[in-house]
Amino acid sequence: MGRIRTSKIKSVTSDIIEKFRPRLKKDFEHNKKVLNEIADIPSKHLRNVIAGYITKLLKEEKT
Repeated sequence: MGRIRTSKIKSVTSDIIEKFRPRLKKDFEHNKKVLNEIADIPSKHLRNVIAGYITKLLKEEKT
């Protein structure tokens, strides 16, 4: 079983996808770099969780 993401993570992620969709890809490493440029995320762990969720959503969207 996977970990449950909080509603805050989901809402922040959906806002980022809406605003910056053309810059995001299905690649986790690329999304981490984009998040560093577009958002001021206080911790590395939080950035990685958001980047991972973005990657997961984009992969599900394409299939």
